[in-house]
Amino acid sequence: MNNETIVDRKVIIFQLNDEEYAVSVQQVGSIERIQPITRVPQTADFVKGVINLRGVVTPIIDLRIRFGLKETEFTESSRIIIVYLDEMEVGLIVDAANDVIDIPEDTIEPAPEVIGSVDVDYIDGVAKLDNRLLILLNLRKVLTKEEINELKSVEG
Repeated sequence: MNNETIVDRKVIIFQLNDEEYAVSVQQVGSIERIQPITRVPQTADFVKGVINLRGVVTPIIDLRIRFGLKETEFTESSRIIIVYLDEMEVGLIVDAANDVIDIPEDTIEPAPEVIGSVDVDYIDGVAKLDNRLLILLNLRKVLTKEEINELKSVEG
């Protein structure tokens, strides 16, 4: 008999274009509706600006632009996912935040060489669940150290 326990990874699923992505719930602080964003001059094009979230100035990144996708208008389902990155909060604009699920570790495969238009460096792996293909993001690699330092200066 096998005493191995299959570990599940609890993730939040969100959408960009027609693809589903996942980030670990441990890295997520909250999911917010789109709110007014104050533009910050001389920042990277994917940095939309900052918001005041419950008294905390939080830099906001448009993941569509970061991943080289076409920018679109925000919709009723657009959300800002607040994540923790190197001891700071960063908001990620996504098309929709769908649900929280457990992904069994044994369904996660290493990232293939190319996935759509997303740089493979950002990807932790790919999970096949029923008829869904979930791209697991490595948030530490979505932004470079220099970009994180730039955001820290934006943060205040």
